[in-house]
Amino acid sequence: MKLVIFDLDGTLVNTIEDLGVAVNHVLAKTGRPLHDITEYRMMVGNGVRKLIQRALPIQEQGDETLPDKLLPEFIKYYGSHCTVHSKPYPGITELLAELSDRGVGMAVASNKYQEGTSAIVRHFFPEVPFVAVLGGCDERALKPSDEIINAILDTSGVSKSDCVMVGDSGTDIQTARNAGIRSIGVTWGFRPEAAAQADEVADSTGRLKELLISF
Repeated sequence: MKLVIFDLDGTLVNTIEDLGVAVNHVLAKTGRPLHDITEYRMMVGNGVRKLIQRALPIQEQGDETLPDKLLPEFIKYYGSHCTVHSKPYPGITELLAELSDRGVGMAVASNKYQEGTSAIVRHFFPEVPFVAVLGGCDERALKPSDEIINAILDTSGVSKSDCVMVGDSGTDIQTARNAGIRSIGVTWGFRPEAAAQADEVADSTGRLKELLISF
């Protein structure tokens, strides 16, 4: 079986507005200045703790304890607002259905915390038979560590030569390199300039389909 491991945020689903609104909620509740939603594009990709840290005022970003203190409020708010503005990128739902029909295995590897990752996948892709949907957790290092890829490969029984990682950021591409698998960068996400670092680049879901069917 061939296996495609997808990043979630910025690759399958445009989640930036809900993420930004949730962080702004935390900032507002604690009396801190807010950010324009577009600014969050450069803050995401390394997990929620790092997202919160990057959103803090500069003078507070060195306090490693603050993200953990603010995290519960973020999770509480985001948990009930994570699909308000988010939506799959055009053509993604159809692409996943076609890959499934062709017998291609699929998985999700995200740095978003596990509960949030699972909630978004369940909401938008309830009929897609993912072999694994993994998010960030305390027991496993975040991407670009290859631990999440190895966990998916262990679950699926697929060899590295039959696996490819699809993502929108340099973190995703480096994860694939660290794991010794191929990578495809997509340019419609949060880090379009990072896609050029991948083994292959897809500027549309049509091109991504061509690459995935032929790999």
